[in-house]
Parts: sequence; C-alpha cells; structure tokens
Amino acid sequence: MTDSPDSPSFRLAYVPGVTPAKWVRIWNERLPDIPLELLQVTAAEASDLLRDGTADAGFVRLPVDRTVFSAIPLYTETTVVVVPKDHVVTAAEEVTLEDLADEVVLHPLDDVIGWDRPPGEPAFERPATTADAIELVAANIGVLVVPQSLARLHHRRDLTYRPLTDAPQSDIALSWREDATTGMVEDFIGIVRGRTVNSSRGRTQPEPERGTARKQTGAGKSSARGSSGTGKGSTRGSSGAGKGGRGGSGSGGPGGSKGAGARRGKPKRRG
Repeated sequence: MTDSPDSPSFRLAYVPGVTPAKWVRIWNERLPDIPLELLQVTAAEASDLLRDGTADAGFVRLPVDRTVFSAIPLYTETTVVVVPKDHVVTAAEEVTLEDLADEVVLHPLDDVIGWDRPPGEPAFERPATTADAIELVAANIGVLVVPQSLARLHHRRDLTYRPLTDAPQSDIALSWREDATTGMVEDFIGIVRGRTVNSSRGRTQPEPERGTARKQTGAGKSSARGSSGTGKGSTRGSSGAGKGGRGGSGSGGPGGSKGAGARRGKPKRRG
C-alpha cells in the first residue's frame, strides 16, 4: 500500500474500549489536509482489516501475528468483574479469582481476556457478545470479567465493577502491516509516541533543498577562511613584536632572554 496522491487519507481502526480522540485531534492539527477516517471494529476483525489494507493502522488488543504486523504496546488494562450493585463482592475494594469460585462467570464469544480456563462456574450457554453478557449480568444470571474500558463502555446504573487482582490482563497496542509502513503511518507513530512537530524523525517538516544547503556550506567556508586569515595575521604580528622586543624585560620567553643578554654585553678579548 502506498500514499495515494489523488485523495490521500489515513484510515485508523480501533477496537471497543479504546478512545483515540487525543491522537486524532493532534493529527488534525498537524496534517489538516489529510483526512483521518475512523473505523470501529471488533477485536476479532482488526487483524483482517489491517491485513487486507482496509485500515492503514489500528489500535488493537495483543497478541498480533508478528510475522505480518508491527506493533507498539501502549498500555495494559486493569481487569474487573462486572456485578449488580447489590452483589456481595461490592463489599470489597478489590477481589480475587478465588472469590468468584461459586459464581456463574459469563464467557462471551467475543471475549478478549484469552482465558486458559475462565474462573467460576460456566453458564449454560455462551453469550454472543459482551453487550449481551452485560444484559445477563443485569438480570442476575451471572457475573462478567472484562478489561476496565469495556466495563466503562457498557456502563449501566444498576451495575458496578471491582478490580480482579490476579486475573490475566489485556494489552493495547498500535499495529500496522509491516510491509505497508507508509509515510502517513510514520506520521501517526510519531504522534502516538509523543514526538513534537519539529522532531528529527517526523515527516511533516520538509528537508532543505540541496542547492540551498550548498550555498550555505559555501558561505560557511568563506567565513571560515576569512577568520583563518585574520588569525594568521594576528599571529605573525605578535611574533614580530616578540622578536623586536629584545631589549624588554620579559621572562620565560625568547624575547626576555635575548634582552637580558644585551644588557650584559659581550666579553672583551684580552690583549
């Protein structure tokens, strides 16, 4: 994939729970002539959209296929358990997986935790989506373990959540197809990494023209030669003054030693 000269645009995918607003705002400030198109996708769809070029880059949940994609890990989310507000676990500030041993723990088909084995008792049927699981929690069918951002995304007044201290966690990363690292992808990487607009690794600042650079280099050489010439003239003048000052009383230098000899005079021969 290459940047299209006809209608350049940057397509950014993001999975539920990620809020890309801050980075989008900076993009619009720095590159107002290149529209940024947001594509909200499920965690399972993200890799396919990046692979087929539908999206140029995306905020995804790790892991990704590192033989195809590059990824910059950004942050790790806290894992929480979503429960009704009157649930017994709300009495504690945080809970452990052992505290859920006797609970029905819902395990939706779009789960992003990646359990080897979910805690608690399995439900009779797996909900299709996290949104469906939230509805079942509200109906007191079970509890749900998700990253904190998804608990906030599906917030309900009758539900709350508590951190799970020993549960697996979900990592968010910026990812793109390794063989499609375009200039716009590099620009967005710079924004996400917090580089300034004047960063040496940024692409938004044009390089100086070669002709201009050569002219500046030539001017620098002329100035350097002029300074060098001035320095030589000053050195010669100082040296001449030193040689002429034989009668001086300076010590330690050649002029001082010769001046002292002149005062003593040469010894006379005996007849």
